[in-house]
Amino acid sequence: MAADRPGTRTDPAPARHRIVVLALDGVIPFELGIPQRIFGRARDAAGHRLYEVVTCSVRPPGPVRTDADYAILVEHGPGALADADTVVVPASYELGPVYEEGRLTDELTAALAHIRPGTRLISICTGGYVLAAAGYLDGRPATTHWSSAEHFQRLFPKIKVDADVLFIDDGDVLTSAGVASGVDLCVHIVRRDHGTAVANAVARLTVVPPHRDGGQAQYIERPVPEPQLATTSTARAWALDRLDRPLQLRDLAEQEAMSVRTFTRRFREEVGISPGQWLTQQRVERARHLLESSGLSVDQVARNAGFGTAQSMRQHLQAALGVTPTAYRRTFRDVVAAPADAVR
Repeated sequence: MAADRPGTRTDPAPARHRIVVLALDGVIPFELGIPQRIFGRARDAAGHRLYEVVTCSVRPPGPVRTDADYAILVEHGPGALADADTVVVPASYELGPVYEEGRLTDELTAALAHIRPGTRLISICTGGYVLAAAGYLDGRPATTHWSSAEHFQRLFPKIKVDADVLFIDDGDVLTSAGVASGVDLCVHIVRRDHGTAVANAVARLTVVPPHRDGGQAQYIERPVPEPQLATTSTARAWALDRLDRPLQLRDLAEQEAMSVRTFTRRFREEVGISPGQWLTQQRVERARHLLESSGLSVDQVARNAGFGTAQSMRQHLQAALGVTPTAYRRTFRDVVAAPADAVR
């Protein structure tokens, strides 16, 4: 290999985190494609790919049925799971005894046996049934599509099912709700692995929001409001421009010319959580962004995010993320500065 020209520097490509997606018969093509679409576009500052995405089946390489009118050709068998740093299980409409009895088939049991201890596990939508049947979710919080949540809880009583959220990050096991929430979860994982800048770049390329407000509750079927009734979107936009200031519930209600009671009810119907919970979420997100991307002191971040004091912000971040502001900044500022050192 020719030597580099004097004065030039070649950055070595980082070791790629290997993601293996398990395609089961009856897989939903949209969900099967989410990991490649999101993780496949993550790059470090030098343009190097941060993830390698591979698709496998429970059988030797060959066709796998989808829920559409076509099959897909999968080029890897279950042995690919042995080299995975992360395994993703998308939803399938042909789970058979997994869905009906909470029991793995012999074929699926043999495939999952290839997964090494400590491998990160992810499910999209009803792919969570596979993780649950394998025992990976016992005693853990988890979610799935809201229409299957009650069935999921009955079938797997050891799991703490939360049907109101878009996804749950429980460290080495992460579950997402229905369909598009798999995008939310994968973007979140990119952010967790490599920081805000990389996740935002992926979101922009994919034309999706880096973070969606609320949870599944806003998508559950409910009576449609009367067309002439106003929404709460104006108040939310108004509040986002003023997160650094004290905001009272009556201030938000006034933006929609509603009583506090009516506004609170309408807000919960649309967003799935209370105005106060939503404001706290937005302030936590603002604080996370500032801790990752700015050199502001913790006190300044607290004021800019609307928490007022560092102590208040510390309490909210501890409750939401399980870490202090200083620990969060140390983790993610280091990751953003040196993505090649990201934990595999």
